[in-house]
Amino acid sequence: MLAVADREETIAFYQNVLGFTPTMKALDYSIVERDGQTIHFMKAASEEVMKCVRGHTEIYIEVSGIHALWEHVKTFKDRYRIRDLFDREYGMTEFHIGDPNECLVFVGEATSTR
Repeated sequence: MLAVADREETIAFYQNVLGFTPTMKALDYSIVERDGQTIHFMKAASEEVMKCVRGHTEIYIEVSGIHALWEHVKTFKDRYRIRDLFDREYGMTEFHIGDPNECLVFVGEATSTR
């Protein structure tokens, strides 16, 4: 569960940039899904909570079709902090992107599935 400053902005990012589908939206809690994986978001209780999150939270998401997703995501380079697609020594192809809450999102797919 990730604490977020602005739930709507966060959902829009995960939906429009990373291809997640919102599956539940409530006043202070939401869930998005992609490739069978879900991320839960909760409205941060205070700015103090967000100070702990910003720059200190990382998540890893495994996806299918990372090359097609990358072609879409790289069009957002002017809006978000992004590390280009690359192969890792541990057998994953990844890119990294910072979300609106300064959470670092690692997006990867097994290199052998290409």
